[in-house]
Amino acid sequence: MITCIPDRDIERFIEEDLPYGDLTTHLLGIGESSGQIIFSTREYTTLCCTEEATRVLQKCGATVTSCLPSGIKLAPGIEFLTAQGNARSLHAGWKVALNLLEYASGIASRTQRIVEKTRAVNPALSVVTTRKAFPGTKQVSIKAILAGGALPHRLGLSETILVFKQHTAFLGGLEAFLGTISELRSKARETKIIVEADTGAEALLVALSGADIVQLDKLAPAELADTVRALRKANPNLLISAAGGINESNAAEYAATGIDIIVLSSVYFGKPADIGVIIKPV
Repeated sequence: MITCIPDRDIERFIEEDLPYGDLTTHLLGIGESSGQIIFSTREYTTLCCTEEATRVLQKCGATVTSCLPSGIKLAPGIEFLTAQGNARSLHAGWKVALNLLEYASGIASRTQRIVEKTRAVNPALSVVTTRKAFPGTKQVSIKAILAGGALPHRLGLSETILVFKQHTAFLGGLEAFLGTISELRSKARETKIIVEADTGAEALLVALSGADIVQLDKLAPAELADTVRALRKANPNLLISAAGGINESNAAEYAATGIDIIVLSSVYFGKPADIGVIIKPV
């Protein structure tokens, strides 16, 4: 599993929630009492960020006694992270750890459900996610989609060539740009060239241009299936991806069109995982 959230971010998460100490625990006088914290699933969950939750608890002064890794799929009612310490340390780390676990595991769980549904239809399909994660959450979001079995579509602008109509508008339009594909390839021989198309007609032009991948945006599954068949005839070596409006409810339908890659953002947005927490004296 890649993506280990840096210590500076873990410390920032803690400081956001605990800038000047825990007033409630202080006034109740329970800070030095020994206790235990137990995290468990309340629903089918693909875990993510247990490693970061562990570091949150440790930085707050607790001792982690058990922890299952990110990427494991658990049934409801399974304990997956426990720690011991005084009440001050347990309450300091409780919500920060829980927020990381619930949001990251929510993304991971949605991702895994989509991966399972689409690969049941098309085992060779690649499921990749866009760079539309909420700003400031990219490392957590990327770790979560990896835990769910997907890969990032683009980590950023620096390492990929993906040409949109917003680019070709400055080059005289799509057809004018496609005439320069060989020149573009000579400048970046190690990088695949991806070109977005809004219609089947545009996609056919891309297929004949020598681009590596055509990305079809917001085509309905029925139209997409027809387009895929035409593109396969025009250029059997072309890879075909679909993007725009793809989510858990329709991903399998898109997978059945015969595309090679499914591109989505929907996994980033939705209900967090439901994770239970018990804090008790020891």
